[in-house]
Amino acid sequence: MKFLDGLDHDLKVALLAQLRDLWTYTSTALEGNTLTLGETAFVLAEGLTISGKPLKDHSEVVGHAHAIELLYRLLQRNDPVTQDDLFLLHRAVQTAIVVDIYQPIGAWKRESNGTNALTLEGKQTFIDYALPVDVPVLMREWLVMLNDALNASLNKEAALTAYTNLHQAFVRIHPFADGNGRMARLVANLPVLKSGFPPILIDRVHRRDYLQCLSAYDLQVGPAQAGRALLPESALRGTFQNFCQGCWQASLDLVTEMKERQQVRCNERR
Repeated sequence: MKFLDGLDHDLKVALLAQLRDLWTYTSTALEGNTLTLGETAFVLAEGLTISGKPLKDHSEVVGHAHAIELLYRLLQRNDPVTQDDLFLLHRAVQTAIVVDIYQPIGAWKRESNGTNALTLEGKQTFIDYALPVDVPVLMREWLVMLNDALNASLNKEAALTAYTNLHQAFVRIHPFADGNGRMARLVANLPVLKSGFPPILIDRVHRRDYLQCLSAYDLQVGPAQAGRALLPESALRGTFQNFCQGCWQASLDLVTEMKERQQVRCNERR
């Protein structure tokens, strides 16, 4: 990955660990995981548990970190990303044992799903995601969008646009019974990483704004359906992109700090 260029080996390893820890912490925390950033880093580095914290939370961070490794492996291939690749990532993210055949792991959802939301006027409502019968068609369209972005030469602005489009489209479909948010925040970063930039990470302190951006767009354009545009035009798409641009700064700062440390080393060697 290009953002690692010019770094000594130990600094590359350290930066990748920092990004892994922050990515895992932010994404799982958005879904209610109680481990702090420091606890997440400790669990992933030492393989030990934190006293008093649920085993489920430990499994989630270990599974998410494994999914990041799988994501990096996808970047090393020349083959297109496939449905089976998404299923493999989903099995890494979904660490809980599920016996309900209607909530499969590593397969598309079999039951309809949706979420409560508030309109811009403050009224309670419900958002329906794509119907299970439409998911295979919609996800084939989504995979075309993803692979087109991976095959393009993207500058920073174009990489941000690819991320927001892929993220928003994936969440609109909600192709899995569970784990859709974590999956969206993983796979939408593939073009960002491929283009040489660190991942875009969304901290839980921005959870309310994050959910509002996504739900406001869905409420305006309606649920994703086969045969309709996956991302209908709306000014609210730009709102989500501006939100994600602000969230990107955390990982960009980590890269900047490591580059500065490398420069200090280079100056000391002269």
